[in-house]
Amino acid sequence: MALFVFALSGVQAQRMVPKQKGLEINVGVLSDDKLGNDYFLNLALNVYGKNGNYWLFAAEYNHEYATYGTLDIPLETYLGEAGYSLQLLGDARKIINLNVTLTGVLGYETFNRNEKLLYDGSMIKNENGFVYGTGGRLSLETYLSDHFVLILQGRAKVLWGTSRDEFRPSAGLGLRFNF
Repeated sequence: MALFVFALSGVQAQRMVPKQKGLEINVGVLSDDKLGNDYFLNLALNVYGKNGNYWLFAAEYNHEYATYGTLDIPLETYLGEAGYSLQLLGDARKIINLNVTLTGVLGYETFNRNEKLLYDGSMIKNENGFVYGTGGRLSLETYLSDHFVLILQGRAKVLWGTSRDEFRPSAGLGLRFNF
């Protein structure tokens, strides 16, 4: 009888337990004039530490277009990042949390899928190559259940080694599953 009452009382599992792991997927838009055409996809592994803080290891794909006349030239960036997230604010039941994350970023970017010559004979001067830098993210995370977390995030990356804009802001939405 005691177990039945215990089960009905809505006991919640522990959240953000040190060494607990989570897998998250994020999608979003890159801040640009052409909303909808420029996007990112991100897959991340989180390893929780103390006080709701966690390590973040992620792989990301960015897809953008640069307009040249009537042609949209694809710009693709493949990134890996690793960093640490600090919980800034959170309620006692850990339902809603505000986190800030700082990461190191390393990747590769391509222009027009490696095709230098355009339809009108123009040449793309940008060079494909490795990029590196740092990233930051401010995320509002809310638990939908003990295992699923909804993530709303604002992000920015500063990349060096590129012939494009170094500062790259974005915004996205994600879902994390905690094991």
